[in-house]
Amino acid sequence: MRDIAAREKKLRKARHLTQQQLAQKAGVSLGSLRRFEQTGSIAFESLVSIAYALGCENDLDGLFAQPAYASIEEVIADARKTR
Repeated sequence: MRDIAAREKKLRKARHLTQQQLAQKAGVSLGSLRRFEQTGSIAFESLVSIAYALGCENDLDGLFAQPAYASIEEVIADARKTR
């Protein structure tokens, strides 16, 4: 989460937004945004709101999109299905 928070902070600064401006744009409290940038801790709903405010909503599409494989046999079987 700290890596994600660091990337958010870098993007926020690149867009010349203050924490207050981003918090208002995302509809989250300034305290939540500050805590996120300092600790990486944030409610998922707030994280999604921040992603939308920064125009990164498409980045969420890949979340949990990859199937979890329990074995190499499952990987092979899945590969055969897509051929």
